[in-house]
Amino acid sequence: MSIEITSLKTIALNDKHIELGAKMVPFAGYSMPLQYAGLMLEHKAVREAVGMFDVSHMGEFFVRGPQALALIQKVTSNDAAKLAIGDAQYSCFPNDQGGIVDDLLVYRMADKEYMLVVNASNIEKDWNWISQHNDMGAELNNPSDNYSLFAVQGPLATQVLQRLTDIDLSAIKYYNFQVGTMANLPNVIISATGYTGAGGFELYIANENANELWDAVMAAGAAENIQPIGLGARDTLRLEMGFALYGNDINDTTSPLEAGLGWITKFTKNFINSEALLAQKEAGITRKLVGFEMLERGIPRKDYPILDAAGNEIGIVTSGGQSPTLEKGIGLGYVAKGNTKKGTELLIQIRKKQVKAVVVRPPFIKK
Repeated sequence: MSIEITSLKTIALNDKHIELGAKMVPFAGYSMPLQYAGLMLEHKAVREAVGMFDVSHMGEFFVRGPQALALIQKVTSNDAAKLAIGDAQYSCFPNDQGGIVDDLLVYRMADKEYMLVVNASNIEKDWNWISQHNDMGAELNNPSDNYSLFAVQGPLATQVLQRLTDIDLSAIKYYNFQVGTMANLPNVIISATGYTGAGGFELYIANENANELWDAVMAAGAAENIQPIGLGARDTLRLEMGFALYGNDINDTTSPLEAGLGWITKFTKNFINSEALLAQKEAGITRKLVGFEMLERGIPRKDYPILDAAGNEIGIVTSGGQSPTLEKGIGLGYVAKGNTKKGTELLIQIRKKQVKAVVVRPPFIKK
């Protein structure tokens, strides 16, 4: 009998997180910090003050040259032609079966240069997908292993980071970015595309400068009691905002229209599988991703069945948990057409018990 041992990749600051007392876990092929002081404390720190995530497992591709935009327009669902230099855009790679290869961010770095930020678990898959469809000769580069990425999130994030740069951070609007000096370190990509709904910035930096930047941000935020934040709180924070997580709420079998991503699916251009998706839009979807809140005590979890009020199975939970802010169970899940309207009562099958819930429109917490 042979035993296959799969070694986990490590991010540049792996040893630092261990020194900080992080509980390290396997995630998307990497050893990643799940939590430090505890999920509830970390979640609260980001919602009320400031925290910093190390999400250096994410992938970064660069697309350059005269055909860069043509390739991006072909493989992504959103309209990248609308991007000015300094703009970022949420998009997805549709597959040719009606589902989603991955969701991603598209940054317009320069006139003929774009950066694509993809999910860690899909780096190889996405790279193969975009390479396979590059029949127009765009220049592709995958320096994912050379970049670190820190997300400094929370209502006090801007005042902390402003101490480290001459760039006016208040001028960087949501889904915009600038490249400049942070903590005397050059060429930092400073991006306002957070995944927590709490405000703040993402900092892309070369690995050789990552340790220095991390220490500088932690020192700059000492007065605000800045906390290192793990993936556990990242998940509860994004769930409170109703943001989709690839592998849970969207995947190779979920249509962007079913997932509520019609707003990033632009039929003003041709892209992979656009004709089939347009036909689906015109025919009407048969299921939809909805948010729900528990009306009774109970914590919904991924893959729990969703029932209608009469007890008929109509869908499945894709993400769920206890909201630290609301102190109640919340979740996302696909339900059959006719059960998607706000206020519709549902039942979540939690082990042997059917627990009442109601359809709500995310985000679950309002600013």
